Amino acid sequence: MTYQFTTITQAQVEMIAFHWHYDGIYSFYDMESDPEDLVEFTDPNARGNVFAVTSDDALAGFLSIEQRESNTVEIGLGMRPDLTGIGLGADFLAQCLAFIQTTFSPERITLAVATFNQRAIKTYRKIGFVDRETFMQATNGDTYEFVRMEYLNQ
Repeated sequence: MTYQFTTITQAQVEMIAFHWHYDGIYSFYDMESDPEDLVEFTDPNARGNVFAVTSDDALAGFLSIEQRESNTVEIGLGMRPDLTGIGLGADFLAQCLAFIQTTFSPERITLAVATFNQRAIKTYRKIGFVDRETFMQATNGDTYEFVRMEYLNQ
């Protein structure tokens, strides 16, 4: 699958925020699960650099990019629920990383993921991310353990 990256539209944001629902433990990633995240994602003035990831004109995912330091970007990403868990994650992530490197030329790329999400962590490690630290974060009405990872295969 080949992906295209464009600035996300409000209609695409609302599709993701209100219609993308994940199964089982992954419902943690439903935008409506955390009111603060929902407001930040749906407010065009608060959301920052978010890109729609499409394939054959269909919305397949999103990619957010936040400048942390002059040479570091932190990313957040998500795939459409029906595309998850079927082996597409590594290619999706690889194409996201290529877009980031071409568009932003960062020295470091980091991300944070809930430690229970071993499916994503396995994919991140496969592509070249390494664990840097674990930390606790309040979100979705509770506190969860996360791991911060850094991409090394640049």
